[in-house]
Amino acid sequence: MCLGIPGRVIERSADEPDLAQVDVEGVARAINVALLEDDPPQPGDWVLIHLGFALQKMTDAEVADAHAAMAIEAGGEAAEAALASFSVVPGARS
Repeated sequence: MCLGIPGRVIERSADEPDLAQVDVEGVARAINVALLEDDPPQPGDWVLIHLGFALQKMTDAEVADAHAAMAIEAGGEAAEAALASFSVVPGARS
């Protein structure tokens, strides 16, 4: 299983077009965004990061679900609240 984490693009690098500064849980990191060349992320966009590469853009709902899943994995008091925050997909079976 692979773990991807959400990060918000802060700025694109002027010197290296394949790199962007991305806020990952409050830490700015250089992330390679070359895989998203068809729809390049802009400052403020959320991306799914794995091993230093942005794999896809994320919606706010996807980010909320990812943060909730990470809280559940971490356990503790936040886990129950996180379970209640998952988005419901219309027409999905329960």
